[in-house]
Amino acid sequence: MARFNTRTAKARPVSAVTSTGRTLRTHEGGRGHARDPRSELFLLAVSHFLSDTFYESAGDRDDRFTRLVRALAVSDPEWTAGLLGWLRGEGNMRTASLVGAAEYVHARLAAGATGGPSNRQVVASVLQRPDEPGELLAYWTSTHGRAVPKPVKRGIADAVRRLYHVRSLLKYDTASKGYRFGDVLNLVHASPDPDKPWQGDLFRHALDRRHHPDTAVPPASLPALALHRELTALPVEQRRALVTSPDGAERLAAAGITWEALAGWLQGPMDKAAWEAVIPSMGTMALVRNLRNFDEAGVSDEVAARVAARISDPHEVRRSRQFPFRYLAAYQHAPSLRWSYPLERALGHSLANVPALPGRSLVLVDRSGSMFWSRVTERSRLSRADAAAVFGTALALRAAHADLVQFGSTSEKVAFRAGESVLKVLERFGDLGGTDTTGAVRRHYDGQDRVLIVTDEQYAPSRHGDPVSSVPAGVPVYTWNLAGHRAGHGPSGTGHRHTFGGLSDSAFRMVPLLESGRDGNWPWLV
Repeated sequence: MARFNTRTAKARPVSAVTSTGRTLRTHEGGRGHARDPRSELFLLAVSHFLSDTFYESAGDRDDRFTRLVRALAVSDPEWTAGLLGWLRGEGNMRTASLVGAAEYVHARLAAGATGGPSNRQVVASVLQRPDEPGELLAYWTSTHGRAVPKPVKRGIADAVRRLYHVRSLLKYDTASKGYRFGDVLNLVHASPDPDKPWQGDLFRHALDRRHHPDTAVPPASLPALALHRELTALPVEQRRALVTSPDGAERLAAAGITWEALAGWLQGPMDKAAWEAVIPSMGTMALVRNLRNFDEAGVSDEVAARVAARISDPHEVRRSRQFPFRYLAAYQHAPSLRWSYPLERALGHSLANVPALPGRSLVLVDRSGSMFWSRVTERSRLSRADAAAVFGTALALRAAHADLVQFGSTSEKVAFRAGESVLKVLERFGDLGGTDTTGAVRRHYDGQDRVLIVTDEQYAPSRHGDPVSSVPAGVPVYTWNLAGHRAGHGPSGTGHRHTFGGLSDSAFRMVPLLESGRDGNWPWLV
């Protein structure tokens, strides 16, 4: 009886984001599929910038997020702690991870829960930037009151020892913050790291400048603080001369004068000389965001070439952990041709995990009104439709053979050539109104080996059923969710139907695993 054990038998792997079999409605009224709480939280967390979407207000999304974190912190603490640590690290979701860690601790303390990862460890794991201890304290006290539990204090103290150094003090310890470095130290009583003999002096100076700013004197063991004080005391009329001096850039960098602080220090505009003096000490993300400012100030071609080399360097791109859509935003904001190729290369490096798929692929990009209305972040001008186009175009260009389709109320193919620039292809996308995902799949599926849909999953009702039902059961359908709404447009987790999510490329690694017959686990468990 060789019914099952044949040479053509293929594994049917499972993936992490799982539907329950229970049905509900999408926000557009289509037949939706409920997900289990872990899947719902994951998709919401990786797309949640505490901003409004077309269907949910920021407040409603915040409430749903905290409700899911609180429940899972008690029922499944190891998974939830893993999510939060990954979210702040590879997931690069700063605010959601800080809020999640605070709610994790609050829920477990309220429930008297024991076992699993410690509250202290979870708090420390999400604090990765020197201003974040103050951010977490501000969230905790504004949400749960001024009494800060010991596990929160100890987790913050662990992070403070790791994160507080001279340059972080100069950059982040400003009067605009509700919790200054000295306030954090007062609250959590962090002791200096014994492997950092200078940190004791740093902590004492942070306390002194918080409580006695007029008389605080930088310790001799921290010369950068003395240099910063010296430059701050320099008469305003002498400052531009320092900037243009042969060692001006080195002195600004040694004193920790950031590009954000330089205009205020100069008390005047950021001209060519000012930008060229501070560019060497700027981070990659700051460079990308200021390309247009460099053009308007007229920075030299030589300096621009150095900027271009840095922003397109693969190591710098990985280290900056920029979301791919940031490079599209920079391309749209900085019209100069000298940035086009470096930004194209940087975008490619930021999409390193997008696979080169064999065979034929159908890639569908949601360009509906809800995707255009929803911004990827609270401050960004880019929409989720823009992010969808970035991912979809990268998938199509790297595939052996792909049909790239944009859809809304209608659908149409997007033309592209092998090896073409992603940024140029993006210019061919438009706004296509409503969300007839089912119609788009039915119109353009023509025996391809797989279907990939980049969408918010909120499709309109169709007499032909949900979007994935129109694809044969043996053909994989991958849904890339960019919004984290509760209802999915199809089943997920088994049977060649899989859902991923987020605004980075990290989860794209799951597609080759699933197609090779291996299960796709949560990203922090791979």
